[in-house]
Amino acid sequence: MAGRVRHPIDVRALESWLAQKVPDIEAPLDIQQFSFGQSNPTYQLTAADGRKYVLRKKPPGKLVSKTAHKVEREYRILTALSDTDVPVPRTYCLCEDESVIGTPFYIMAFLDGRIFEDPIIPNVLPDQRRAIWSDAVRVLAKLHRIDPNSVGLEDFGKPYGFYSRQVATWKTICTAQAKVEDVDSGEAVGQLPFFEEMMRYFADVRQQPADRATLIHGDFKIDNLVFHKTEPRVIGILDWEMSTIGHPLSDLSNLLTPFYTARLDPRQAVSVHPGFLPRATRGLPHVDEITELYFNVTSPVGRSTLEMSLHRQASPAEEQERRRELAWAQAFNIFRLSAICQGIAARVAGRQASSAEARRYGDGREPLARFAWKLCRDVEEKGPRPRI
Repeated sequence: MAGRVRHPIDVRALESWLAQKVPDIEAPLDIQQFSFGQSNPTYQLTAADGRKYVLRKKPPGKLVSKTAHKVEREYRILTALSDTDVPVPRTYCLCEDESVIGTPFYIMAFLDGRIFEDPIIPNVLPDQRRAIWSDAVRVLAKLHRIDPNSVGLEDFGKPYGFYSRQVATWKTICTAQAKVEDVDSGEAVGQLPFFEEMMRYFADVRQQPADRATLIHGDFKIDNLVFHKTEPRVIGILDWEMSTIGHPLSDLSNLLTPFYTARLDPRQAVSVHPGFLPRATRGLPHVDEITELYFNVTSPVGRSTLEMSLHRQASPAEEQERRRELAWAQAFNIFRLSAICQGIAARVAGRQASSAEARRYGDGREPLARFAWKLCRDVEEKGPRPRI
């Protein structure tokens, strides 16, 4: 929902640009900034005829990261997917001229539907909860079965080595974050528990899932989806900022995270939802159901021998390997979450963040890291990836 948050957009400049580029969006415009936090400021535009649109722009000022806030990439993948069976908002225009409203931006359709901030999907009947989760899984599988070349996204990312690159990137990030000192006490944030052990484990390509690549969303989860107002159906996927070509299990493991973190102590860790414990919530599908549905929807065309085998009765060895790969991906995803919390702790230490919520997330880094290492050891006991 759009809150009445003061916005810095020059409305007249935007209206003048749209009159030349997208005359269907009629002035005068009413502009409201969405009140929930996003890395790319997002606004609801209401045109003179009452139709609604959404504008996403880069943040103002000097950007710390050269890879974040890429609204141009968001626009590109949304536009590329518009003629596929993956539900995305329609795009109208991209403006890379910073002189218009201060930063590049794009405009897309406003989707009038439901966003469930709580992935347990409260206040619905059990069969609706199951149907909502099931359609989210189907939509993810549909995204992953698209050939990037078929939609002009062959250069959207590297088609190999995704997890190896991720390990190297997060190793660098965590090393830097650990060195940040508190501005008052001088105490360093410190490294995550079992960090070196996890880095060695994750970097071992014999342990990694078989290397393969698809289009990935980068942050696929229930609250990044818009559902139909009355039907258990996804009508749009939002927040494509981290999309690229990468390993499909990274998206699947991100979606499944609440099922794993539910085991942790909510007094110490973050992202803990007891409702995801086995049999705690009626209608919530369990992990095996979700993964079976996912692999049944993904197309075997262009996939590995392992994935093609999942479209027939899998042998015990193949089934075991699928579980091992998913467990590895989940361990890495929990580690990544702990690293994100470490980054929040670093911002707290530098007084770039000071809220109680930020401190809670920063303090949650160690339980998550210990849990990630436990998951690593569980997978390691099953041995390296076999050849199938």
